[in-house]
Amino acid sequence: MAPFKPRNLGRLALAALLSLPAASALSDSDPGTIAPEPSVHRLWYRNYDSPAVLAALNLAFAKTPEYGPYQIDRSPEMVQGRAMLELEQEGSQLVTIANVATSPQREQDLYAIPLPIDGGLLGLRVCVIKEDHLSRFEGIQSLEDFVDRRLSIGQGSHWPDSAILTANNLRVVTHTRYETLFTMLRRERFDCFARGVSEVLFDLERVQNEGLIIEPNLLLAYPMPSYFFVGPGDHETAQRIQLGLERAIADGSFAAYLAAYYGRAVDLLKLGERTLLVLENPDLSNDSAPIGREALETLQRRISNGLSQ
Repeated sequence: MAPFKPRNLGRLALAALLSLPAASALSDSDPGTIAPEPSVHRLWYRNYDSPAVLAALNLAFAKTPEYGPYQIDRSPEMVQGRAMLELEQEGSQLVTIANVATSPQREQDLYAIPLPIDGGLLGLRVCVIKEDHLSRFEGIQSLEDFVDRRLSIGQGSHWPDSAILTANNLRVVTHTRYETLFTMLRRERFDCFARGVSEVLFDLERVQNEGLIIEPNLLLAYPMPSYFFVGPGDHETAQRIQLGLERAIADGSFAAYLAAYYGRAVDLLKLGERTLLVLENPDLSNDSAPIGREALETLQRRISNGLSQ
């Protein structure tokens, strides 16, 4: 199968919609009708454990009832790189859907649904740090200041962010397992665990965060769209998610979702008052580069006016 290109998915979703049987043909009121079995989807465990990501997927499925009933299960626990390999494997059912930052390789190997479900907030990063290291970050006014202080950033080995940070001359320390990075931060293996605005509050609620705080003044920013990905042959699921999200955008429920799940983070983290450190992302495909730039450029308005605007 030819690699998926995001620009083609809207047409595929429409074609899929037109080819589905009419809902009346499957009416529950018809005598003898047997309720169809739900389609089972296994969401990567870290996404399943995230209320926002799980809600976005449920929203997309709920907006497309003509595809039939569905069930979302939690995948076994595995690192992000392994999850991507499972998605790529035809016939593997360990993971069938994941929401992760995009990259050209992922768009080539997998089937991407090119709508950033957090409105682009994954590309806005704050530092989780040790509370007694706060003075190390005081007075930073630019990316050059951050680099000159030789502050190091912890990231996942398989995360596209690691390459972005390295390309911007930042020192990066990696590990394959997300949970282990918090332990490494406590042991001073690096200075800052850079977490997305859309995920950091949830992170700290889940881990034992004694002695860890969110650095209050800095905001790293780079184009980093996060998409739902499915296996390269799973056309129907990709079309359903795309169509459902498009319907949610059109009827306003997607804006309500953003406000409900991310509005608290924007308010509590006081994003509009932070010093913005802008990084380049050299590793976006021709399809995703304009999506990433547009998402990043509109975040200032979203932050100023509220995510529902």
